[in-house]
Amino acid sequence: MTVPEHISVRIAMRRGMVLKCLVGLMFIACAVTAAFCLGGFRVNVTPSEPMGLWRIRPLDRSVQIGDLVFVCPPVNEVMREARSRGYLRRGLCAGGIAPLIKTVAATAGQRLEITASVRIDGCSLPHSEVALADGQGRAMVPFADGIVPAGTIYLHSDFPGSFDSRYFGPLPIDGVLGLAQEVWTYAP
Repeated sequence: MTVPEHISVRIAMRRGMVLKCLVGLMFIACAVTAAFCLGGFRVNVTPSEPMGLWRIRPLDRSVQIGDLVFVCPPVNEVMREARSRGYLRRGLCAGGIAPLIKTVAATAGQRLEITASVRIDGCSLPHSEVALADGQGRAMVPFADGIVPAGTIYLHSDFPGSFDSRYFGPLPIDGVLGLAQEVWTYAP
């Protein structure tokens, strides 16, 4: 049984239209994604800060204690291990890691004491209890005491399970992308 030619032509035209629509949708999706990223927008899917849509705002001054920042972590063994354990998401920073959203808790020259919780210059940092194991029972190694080195910042999140400077130590200040601004978020 053969298909009449006029039906074959209509089927071919529909296939062509479907293909053109798919290509168009892919183009639109790529354009929206590019505009989204170039506009400084990011989606946070971790509980360290409220989940949802955030924006990276330019920082036209020095980083200060209390600033909520987006920061790219350095590529090192601690971050690779954190990525393999699922603490860090995939993203556009070096090493394929997503930027972190953290609060600057200490800057260069400040003294850190890390025991069961964190003290900065002798003052307790609220919500800084140190976990010795993660949610799957794997050992967590706290960062050592010391002075925050020049050119680095100590980062913190109030979320108890946050992977922050309690475990990876101060990060280079040149990894700061900008201030973190909530656009549309929710806290679970």
